[in-house]
Amino acid sequence: MAQLSTSIALSPEQGLSRYLTEIRKFPLLEKNEEFMLAKRWREQEDPDAAERLVTSHLRLVAKIAMGYRGYGLPMGEVISEGNVGLMQAVKKFEPDKGFRLATYAMWWIRASIQEYILRSWSLVKLGTTAAQKKLFFNLRRMKGEMQALEEGDLRPENVAEIARRLDVSTQEVINMNRRLSGGDASLNAPLGGMDGDGEWQDWLADDEPNQADVYTDKNEFSARMDLLTSAMEGLTEREKHIIVERRLKDDPTTLEDLSQVYNVSRERIRQIEVRAFEKLQKAIRNAAKEQGVT
Repeated sequence: MAQLSTSIALSPEQGLSRYLTEIRKFPLLEKNEEFMLAKRWREQEDPDAAERLVTSHLRLVAKIAMGYRGYGLPMGEVISEGNVGLMQAVKKFEPDKGFRLATYAMWWIRASIQEYILRSWSLVKLGTTAAQKKLFFNLRRMKGEMQALEEGDLRPENVAEIARRLDVSTQEVINMNRRLSGGDASLNAPLGGMDGDGEWQDWLADDEPNQADVYTDKNEFSARMDLLTSAMEGLTEREKHIIVERRLKDDPTTLEDLSQVYNVSRERIRQIEVRAFEKLQKAIRNAAKEQGVT
């Protein structure tokens, strides 16, 4: 989507404060307007339509990116990677499915940012299993829930609880905690005690992932997104809306708020959510078996 280069010239890497101010000037889109723009892009490849879809969601990217401030990486670069994910989402977005673009795009934005973070932490020899990646991106949050944010090793009971909840070994929790607790220098930190100027990253071996693996990972993510989108079509409009509001939003809508929308009890909303989620899981499992996606 090279046509979008003019709008993304508002590079967050050239001044984050100015960038955040500028992107607020782009208007948000009403549902019908978003639908018509998305149709124009899919059917006519209208670059102006695509650009408006992207610029109206730049604030969403910035909001999601701010959630990854704890990894010691330049926030401008994190936002830029999120913008790449947003553009991929716009390219693949199918408005006829009934979703808003923001709901669909947040998966692509997060995936792009997380892939960038994993690439950038070259000093941390991270594993590549799904469980190890989940540990990497959830350890800080879980430590906060346990009020175990002090430096140094975690208490044994905290290690055991994190390992149980994330389905990893206790040793993996210990090792990851040590890596994330200050044992790894910033890649852009200046070298000390050496002649001449330079940064740590200048002395690192090339740990870039194999491009075939990157391509495979992206295809797998795309396949999973397609499974989710197809499975959602099996839900009623009310079930779909409740799942989106309760499970797919960064800031989930409360049971109380939804109970007022549908004029039923909070317990009834909870029951609909559980039933819809079970239907969704079953549909995804069945479709995955048919398509060979594991």
